[in-house]
Amino acid sequence: MLVGSVCMSHSPLIDRNRADSGVEARFNAAVDTAAQFVKETRPDLVVIIYPDHVNGFFYNLLPSFCVGIAGKSIGDFGTAVGALDIPEVRALSLARSVLDQGVDTAISYQMDVDHGGMQPYEYLTAHLDVPAIIPVFVNCAMAPRPTWERVRALGRAIGHWAREEAGERVLIIGSGGLSHDPPIPNIMTSPAAVRRQLIEGNALSHAQRHARQSRAMAEGPALAAGKSEILPLNPEWDRRLMAALVAGNLSVLDESPDELITRTGGRGGHEVRSWVAALAAMGAGYRGEELFYEPIDEWITGMGIMTARPG
Repeated sequence: MLVGSVCMSHSPLIDRNRADSGVEARFNAAVDTAAQFVKETRPDLVVIIYPDHVNGFFYNLLPSFCVGIAGKSIGDFGTAVGALDIPEVRALSLARSVLDQGVDTAISYQMDVDHGGMQPYEYLTAHLDVPAIIPVFVNCAMAPRPTWERVRALGRAIGHWAREEAGERVLIIGSGGLSHDPPIPNIMTSPAAVRRQLIEGNALSHAQRHARQSRAMAEGPALAAGKSEILPLNPEWDRRLMAALVAGNLSVLDESPDELITRTGGRGGHEVRSWVAALAAMGAGYRGEELFYEPIDEWITGMGIMTARPG
């Protein structure tokens, strides 16, 4: 049984860089409202559709979509580290159903899930007996990315499985976006050592991960002070997307090439694919509600939260 969806932005800097106290209070209140929505739907299982930040998927083999059959949280940016409670039989059932519906997906028995998947899951289930989870990766960070129609097809297939085959109460979370421009390297322009890391995905040492997280933390104050080299947040773009998605228009970006999205919504703007997939799962005529939107420079992200009930 499909019980609903929550789509929300994530940011690695929420617990590290302080934003205006009023903004933080409004954001936290919206998170509480979304968490109450989740509690009221009483999910037995959460399907989290999420983007990776070159932590678990690399160019040695880069699928458009991947269903986690077993895996762990890597514990970056304050998320809990450890093995995930992924029900193997049900995850395989989801993958099989998606394939049967004509959407090619990979599967993984060693999925590494970063903060892009775990932060919203942890926020939204903080006051529950934590339900089982099936992580579904959508490639949003590295070209070539799946088209918007294939993303919608993935979502529709997940929704069909949740309604017709799952046999339990399923909540779907879409994690990512809105406008933000994290310093994700481009394989075509990267120096040899970075290119090798993008392809091979060797485990980062403590020093390397600390340095990577420290660079991200420094961007928040720099962006707020107008001294960052990353693309500024784009509230106009964000609000147009939020309005379209709440209204049920999942084709809003169909005519926007990836290069245009990068220029307007930043390198992280592609993560809206996760929202589109989660909402496509709700079916035509879903009922969306915006809970929050504000551009928060200190978190280098246009932060949005919305809920949806199935059509």
